[in-house]
Amino acid sequence: MSNDTKLPLQVQALLNRLQARLGSGVADVAATLLAAAEQAPDKLSQEWQLFWQEVELEAQRLEQGDDDSAVAEPTPAPAGDPQLLIDHLRARVAALSHKLDA
Repeated sequence: MSNDTKLPLQVQALLNRLQARLGSGVADVAATLLAAAEQAPDKLSQEWQLFWQEVELEAQRLEQGDDDSAVAEPTPAPAGDPQLLIDHLRARVAALSHKLDA
């Protein structure tokens, strides 16, 4: 009969361990979502600024016409935040791509 009494304890132990693991997993997901939500306004602002930089570069390109010899002055790269540097590089690549497409 000892097996009969152990089985419910093992099942209870199994349920406790699954609940603990799933609970910590849910807590990790919640923490990740919270961090992403806190960063969302900054990321949105950066993307908005990047978009307007691209719009300004496109306006300059259109203003200069189809003359490929005219090169727009690149904006200075931001210092410090690596994400800002990456965004700046993306904007420059987009500008060069537009220039090549013209």
